[in-house]
Amino acid sequence: MNKKDEMLKKYARLAVKTGVNIQKGQYLVIMSPIECAPFTRMISEIAYDEGAKDVIIHWNDEISTKIKFLKAPEEIFEVMPQWQVDSYLYYAREGAAFLSIAASNPELMKDVNPARISKSQKTRQLALKEFNQRLMTNKNAWSIVSIPTVGWSTKVFPEVSESEAVEKLWDSIFNIVRVDKEDPVKAWDEHKNNLKKSMEFLNSNNLKALHYKNSIGTDLTIELPENHLWVGGAEYTAEGVEFIANMPTEEVFSMPKKTGVNGTVVSSKPLNYGGNLIDNFSFTFKQGRIVDFKAEKGLDTLKHLVETDEGSHYLGEVALVPYDSPISNSGIIFFNTLYDENASCHLAIGKAYSSCIKNGENMSEEELEEAGANNSLAHVDFMIGTPDLEITGIKQDGSKVPVFKNGNWAY
Repeated sequence: MNKKDEMLKKYARLAVKTGVNIQKGQYLVIMSPIECAPFTRMISEIAYDEGAKDVIIHWNDEISTKIKFLKAPEEIFEVMPQWQVDSYLYYAREGAAFLSIAASNPELMKDVNPARISKSQKTRQLALKEFNQRLMTNKNAWSIVSIPTVGWSTKVFPEVSESEAVEKLWDSIFNIVRVDKEDPVKAWDEHKNNLKKSMEFLNSNNLKALHYKNSIGTDLTIELPENHLWVGGAEYTAEGVEFIANMPTEEVFSMPKKTGVNGTVVSSKPLNYGGNLIDNFSFTFKQGRIVDFKAEKGLDTLKHLVETDEGSHYLGEVALVPYDSPISNSGIIFFNTLYDENASCHLAIGKAYSSCIKNGENMSEEELEEAGANNSLAHVDFMIGTPDLEITGIKQDGSKVPVFKNGNWAY
């Protein structure tokens, strides 16, 4: 076995053992692009060796999807077949773990009408509401990983050949997800402990609000709800099974108070949303609601995102990532939210995670809303971190504590 094959196997094992942490007798459902088939099969083989009951693969082909967006009649985007919904729900209710491979071409859909993509995504979000709710409340273990495809790699490294671009992206991914370490599982255990220190700092201060300011125009205050929690790194199912939802992950995150966001925030990296890039954009908030937004590129796509539903006019996540972190230090813009959000402080439009408030997993939607959590069909992260970002924590008594200075932790 050559070195590349060894690394691939270590990565596949990491996704199975540390990512979803497959249990004996458990179903594993994989959502994979067809270009990633060899790696997906490797994951499948390891999952069976680790005791998986069955491995179910939902293949997707983004080129075929583009053809559909360009050629199909409008009404097809208003329906998700019930058998597809039933498949997700059947395995979710059976306690399956879900692994997604995120590797889309960032600009494949640039010739597609954004309204069609938005309609299709909203239809899917509505149809899979129960399924998505299960994942966001950690009723099932889930994880997202990425591997290079030609379309993605050549967007990241346009100056080299296709094969070189793919190899360069592999090298970056192996480094960032710690697969190049002798024992990646042990390396991830150490990383989880480091994230705990940041969580403990924030939770011990029990902040009332955060004030963000930088030189590109961000001047934003985010109030936090009572009994909020900062979480990150490892998460746990109701049965106590540990899993890592994002690989890589460098963030600790919580929920903003729905009606407590005021000011303006400016993006620091492009957002790949539905195969379209949104770049150099900003939001202005008043009492939590987006009252204005701008974008130099992808304004129509951004408009459709904000107008998904009423909840997509509000924030659902606030996440802190030091500028001096492995992905940021690579100097690469990945055009892939899984990677770019872990290089940068970020926020998310839409639904809040119930794990970010005490006893949230046991609350109804109405109770969560009353506690200050936002609800929406959408949950879309966008990046705001910069080298000069200052974040000041405002404590319950009005005193202030520095949280970020010059883009990094101040404690």
